[in-house]
Amino acid sequence: MSPKRPLDHGEIGLVHVLDDTARDCGPRAALRARRVTREKRDDMGRSAMALGLACAGALLALPPVSADGSGRVSCTISENGQAASGVVSLQQNDKEVSTGSCGKEFSVPAGKYSAALRLDGAFDGPELKQNVVVEAGAVSKLTANFETGSLEIRIVSLGKRAAGMAIIKRAGQQLGTLGSGVAAHLSAGTYRVIVRYRTQEKDLGDVTVAPSQRVTLDATFE
Repeated sequence: MSPKRPLDHGEIGLVHVLDDTARDCGPRAALRARRVTREKRDDMGRSAMALGLACAGALLALPPVSADGSGRVSCTISENGQAASGVVSLQQNDKEVSTGSCGKEFSVPAGKYSAALRLDGAFDGPELKQNVVVEAGAVSKLTANFETGSLEIRIVSLGKRAAGMAIIKRAGQQLGTLGSGVAAHLSAGTYRVIVRYRTQEKDLGDVTVAPSQRVTLDATFE
């Protein structure tokens, strides 16, 4: 049994009134008076508890405020309008301050940043940049959509598939090489494709890949 709580001034006054009434009306009235007092005290206790729970819920609903003046950053990456994975790098004065995976919030000191968002798994390593201001205790949200397609080069010699290599360039710079029959997942755009088979080489010229397009080319050698 829990200990009895002392009565407050309002409850004491109520007891006095009920006790006076009880003396005039007899023992049964006194019993009813004590019961009413207990019920009032219980109601007041329940009201106080309800108020405490409401206040606690309101406090929990408030966004956390950082004591060290930091904020949070979140980013969302999509590819051709569909959800994708990637990372974001925050830079100040051309120096990386912080990096994190998109889809997860992370904390950084409040301030102005240059954000570089990158798509995972793309052949050409695409990157989109945007400026962001991070405020203390707030969440700054970044979004980026990458338009991509795929490119596959198949080498054929004497009517049969053969092993070889395709050199992929863009704007005069070599991005990398692809093996025969290997599809590259890359940004939509125009690429220069040069294919090598043994001692032979063939320039396929400029190849344009549109968003969501799959381009497959055959390079035939004797």
